Amino acid sequence: MSTFVFPARTTSAEIELGTTLQPKFGSDGLIPCITTDHLTNEVLMFAFMNAESLALTLATGKASYWSRSRNKLWVKGEESGNAQLVKELRVDCDQDVILLKVDNVGGASCHNGYKSCFYRKLAPGATAADSTSLKLELVGRPLFDPATVYKKK
Repeated sequence: MSTFVFPARTTSAEIELGTTLQPKFGSDGLIPCITTDHLTNEVLMFAFMNAESLALTLATGKASYWSRSRNKLWVKGEESGNAQLVKELRVDCDQDVILLKVDNVGGASCHNGYKSCFYRKLAPGATAADSTSLKLELVGRPLFDPATVYKKK
């Protein structure tokens, strides 16, 4: 059980129209978080937060997330230097998704070295009926080499 406690969820009216943050964490203790550039609104990444990472984000102003693959808290930029300074935190209508608007310090959000994790798009003409047509095209360029930034410990 988390030691970080947010206000209990109350009525639908208060959750959807009220003024108190009442985040809805899933049964796994996580809430989805979309992160965008605060100036351009470009989607930089998608990750999950738990109560601890949300509390740390609020306390420090630095975007912090929960890594499902590593099963641990991570502060964005702690290894790469590409931090995300929170300018605004929003929730959706039923408070089960968080939107962070950040200053993308260092320029890259993706661990593969790109500004955004969404650096590929589906090629024109793709169809689910033809799996060979499901090709991805690069629409971004890497800003750093991950092999030099993330050294295995």
